[in-house]
Amino acid sequence: MQELNKEQKEAVETTEGALLVLSGAGTGKTKVITSRLAYIIQNGFARPWECLAVTFTNKAASEMKERLALTVGADCAAEVWLGTFHSIGLKLLRRFAGNIGYENNFNILGEDDQRKLIKQLMDAEGMDTKKATPEAVLNVIQGWKDKGFMPSEVLDTKSDFTGGKILSLYYTYQNRLHSMNAMDFGDLLLLCLNLFKTCPDILQKYQNQFRYIMVDEYQDTNAVQYMWLRLLAKGHGNLCCVGDDDQSIYSWRGAEINNILSFDKDFKDAKVIRLVQNYRSGSHILAAASALISNNLGRLGKELVVAEGREDDAEKIKICGLWDWRQEADKIVNIVEDAHRHGTAYKDIAVLVRTGVQTREFEEAFISNAIPYQVIGGKKFYEREEIRDAVAYLRLCVITSDDMALERIINKPRRGIGDTTVATIRSFAMKHGISMFEAAEKLSDDFWGELKKAAKTSVAAFVKSVYDWQDILQDNPPELALERILEESGYIDMWKTSKLPEAEGKLDNIAELLGVIKEGFATVQDFLEHVALVADTDDLSPLDKVNVMTLHSAKGLEFDTVILPGWEEGLFPHQRVLDESGTKGLEEERRLAYVGLTRAKHHLWITYAGSRRIYNEWQNNPPSRFLSEIPNENAEGALPRERTPEPDFGNMRIMWGRSSAFSSPNYARKTSEGTYKSTTFVSKSGFRKGQRVRHKVFGMGIVSKVEGDKLEVIFENGGRKNIMASFVEAV
Repeated sequence: MQELNKEQKEAVETTEGALLVLSGAGTGKTKVITSRLAYIIQNGFARPWECLAVTFTNKAASEMKERLALTVGADCAAEVWLGTFHSIGLKLLRRFAGNIGYENNFNILGEDDQRKLIKQLMDAEGMDTKKATPEAVLNVIQGWKDKGFMPSEVLDTKSDFTGGKILSLYYTYQNRLHSMNAMDFGDLLLLCLNLFKTCPDILQKYQNQFRYIMVDEYQDTNAVQYMWLRLLAKGHGNLCCVGDDDQSIYSWRGAEINNILSFDKDFKDAKVIRLVQNYRSGSHILAAASALISNNLGRLGKELVVAEGREDDAEKIKICGLWDWRQEADKIVNIVEDAHRHGTAYKDIAVLVRTGVQTREFEEAFISNAIPYQVIGGKKFYEREEIRDAVAYLRLCVITSDDMALERIINKPRRGIGDTTVATIRSFAMKHGISMFEAAEKLSDDFWGELKKAAKTSVAAFVKSVYDWQDILQDNPPELALERILEESGYIDMWKTSKLPEAEGKLDNIAELLGVIKEGFATVQDFLEHVALVADTDDLSPLDKVNVMTLHSAKGLEFDTVILPGWEEGLFPHQRVLDESGTKGLEEERRLAYVGLTRAKHHLWITYAGSRRIYNEWQNNPPSRFLSEIPNENAEGALPRERTPEPDFGNMRIMWGRSSAFSSPNYARKTSEGTYKSTTFVSKSGFRKGQRVRHKVFGMGIVSKVEGDKLEVIFENGGRKNIMASFVEAV
């Protein structure tokens, strides 16, 4: 308690009723949650198992468990219900799956298997999967699950792009999952909520048990998580939610910012405590972040300050304008090399981009200059082909009704069971309402004539192998069992004899997998649950490498030196977001900018380029409006750059500078004397591309195209409009 500041201590000691802790970036929210848990337990307000603490990532849950164990002891900490939303939901469903018609040993499908299953169902309906892709269908279904809708509860299908079949697909998809005794990631909360609704005695049991409920990152909760929490909190009413409305950046995956904005309305007599003392960043970074985010209307409001007693880091933000993306990449290389020369480890440097397509530029520059780097958010260990194959062998042995696991490995390595045979087995299974393994077993019998003799022999051999593998799994520790299964199945030999250059690496990854199982898991079930839930983490490598990632991936992280490239209109804020969501989208983009600024401890660079190639198209966008929202006293602007014009815009070159209002580019024209004179090109109407304008109905916007007296304007509230120049005014 002595280590807490005044506001943190107040949050810890406020144990009764509803409490919202508005915790700004770097203000010690994890310390508050773990200290509050320890305070409640040590003072006897509740026993450990009567406390529920929910996080969004496994990494955050592990950190909290470690900190809590240091305070109350490992045994005591282990009794607390502490984990991610989905891991807590899984824990409950393992106990009560039978109450909603599942077996307790159900499997959890990953994204790849979900897409394959949806595609199979669409193919069975004769749907064109190019016009309506399985990914798009799955996104709609997952959106319904995020809102807490079972198929029978979906009322609005206005967004149906499948010719009226999408709701039917949802029903079929859920029924197929049920017949496989499988759930997807969204079901872990949706079906848990359904369990509470259909079994009030189970709900009441946990309402009575959880005397204190704490939630981390509350601004990221979606509708189903909100309803799940509200039901549990009705027991004792002691709900503490910690979050930051200024860091709500996940609306695209269902997060509802109104959950945190309306907290005091949703929970009677709720108390709000603001944590504003930042222990991470320097004063100029905090002042800039606070000034930028103050432009948002949809927020509860707070201003970060440097923590008391902490030495002030007075370095200003550095804003640098470059000619093009190549020069920007070169500049970033120089920044990294300079920081490293002055003692900053590569792993303490991060390049944070708005979209993943930007990373290629820096990767090439880093490779050319021998700078070690890693792209966070690339293909994860458990998403690699050989790892998925190995896990599929285990899944099928544990639950033979796992059709997706069977399809993945039934002919891998080749066993004479081709696509036609697999399609026959699948069709038979769906026709008779049984699993594909059961269908394979039946079709290998001479009674059924669907398969040719050679295929029937191969299928029968595969079925026998699965039973043999189950015996191996029963009689051996998990890692030894998997090793034997992969050996006896021929899978290991398949890669040993492969001529592919990546074969050796795949064998190394399988060896790594066996080591992971040996060191961390007593049962196969524990391991399979870990694989299903680990997808939400992207742990940084301990190796000394520069970190390249998107701004979304960087949330929750911090680095000594942060570089934010590509701050240009259309790229950041992203044009698609503005077109689709107007002001609401703009405010989320601004929150994303706020997240980027507050990742930096000491050194922060922002860059923008005059021209950039995105999706194989050249773009010449003005600097981001967010740059104009950073106070001059907190930033050092860039000086104009001399450079040979490339590409050539008719003997023009872009001369960027902090003095240019950041709403439109200044250009330079070459004179007869060979010098460059700054000028601004405008149309006959007096308007130019990139200029900010105001319309009486549509509000603020940016000119994207000029044709005589006609303008194409992208409005913050109204999207893209074609309009006469006389209807708008310059701002």
